[in-house]
Amino acid sequence: MNIIQIIPGSGGSFYCGNCLRDSKYFNALRAEGHQVTKIPMYLPLFADEHDISEIPIFYGAISLYLKQVYPIFRKAPKWVDNLLNSKPMMKMAASMAGSTNAKGLEDMTLSMLLGEQGNQKEELDHMVNWIAEHCKPDIIHISNALLLGLAKRLKEKIGVPVVCSLQDEDVWIDPMQPHFQEKIWNLMHERAEDVDKLVSVSHFFADIMKKRMKLPDEKVKTIHIGVDANDYQYVSTNGKPRNVGYISRMCHKDGFDIVVDAFIELKEKPGFEDVKLIATGGYTGDDAQFLKEQKQKLKANNLLDHFEISPDFEGKSVNDFFKKVVLISVPVRIGEAFGMYLLESMASGVPVVQPALGAFPEIIEISDGGVNYMPNSPEKLAETWAALLSKPEKLEKLSRDGYEGTKKHFNIHNHTNEIIELYENLRSSS
Repeated sequence: MNIIQIIPGSGGSFYCGNCLRDSKYFNALRAEGHQVTKIPMYLPLFADEHDISEIPIFYGAISLYLKQVYPIFRKAPKWVDNLLNSKPMMKMAASMAGSTNAKGLEDMTLSMLLGEQGNQKEELDHMVNWIAEHCKPDIIHISNALLLGLAKRLKEKIGVPVVCSLQDEDVWIDPMQPHFQEKIWNLMHERAEDVDKLVSVSHFFADIMKKRMKLPDEKVKTIHIGVDANDYQYVSTNGKPRNVGYISRMCHKDGFDIVVDAFIELKEKPGFEDVKLIATGGYTGDDAQFLKEQKQKLKANNLLDHFEISPDFEGKSVNDFFKKVVLISVPVRIGEAFGMYLLESMASGVPVVQPALGAFPEIIEISDGGVNYMPNSPEKLAETWAALLSKPEKLEKLSRDGYEGTKKHFNIHNHTNEIIELYENLRSSS
């Protein structure tokens, strides 16, 4: 099959689970012999993406914003678009807070969902015409439901089935003003009619989105995220330094401050003098002050020498990170639809310690590679860490069970075959 993946990029400034999910399925689908093309939107997918250099970035983040807020830019000559979408400008945009913050982007979110009726009609036609001319796909897979506005024009112009993934759309919408939230959920419900199937990353999130988008059960299929264990290096917890880790964007939403406060709490307990906190995952400009405050707390408690940030979190660097820690925690305040970092950790032999929120209990129950705790407070997290760090035999069992559970239940090649079967069924019935 000839498959198109339409993926919004993060620019590589922070750990983007959605980008990583799509990239891993891109590789797995290619390994099965299919032709797959990534179509990036807004920003580059990662900091260094050689394999898509010949493909333009559609809906460039800077020009998109300017055209939405200042209508005069909608009539700007082509060279202005080219300048705004150049690599130096894209790199700058990736580090800016507005790229990842939903507040203030309510009108743009609505306009994107309106698709051919929105302010980005020209960008939509440009993308659709480019795909029709250069790709000739058999199926198109859109990365998330906030992009459902693309589907109708894609189907009209290209005439193939369109699939859309579901992952953490609520995290973008819920910070918005209530009247915008209602409009967006209603529009997403309407636009869901334009796709052939919605694919959720967890059973938990499938239930959430069926309620939020008012979807019938048959419209949604759950296919878990997967990883290839061969991409990681399993290292037993035996003999490793007793360090705790954090791997995600270092921001308030993902609970990095909860981790820092828990670490301070842990270090006040006797018997944990050797433990360090090692963090990776990057941050945006919007997080800079927040991160500075966390470092100040550590300094005030004389713990800066026990804290380390690994700046790189792609490729070999992620394996190096996991070799340094015996467990990880990412205490996302409201939970998450999945959490790619959980699979990456367990595939590396690192148990996960997560709040009983979102899909975390579902993943831990299936994998046996970690523990849940509640409430999602620094005190409870520190208590849970202390209990595990004091029982190396339990840590080792979680390490081994999580590794085996990830290989068995979250094997990307098995899940890729599920996706291929879905694609083939949609093609045969269209």
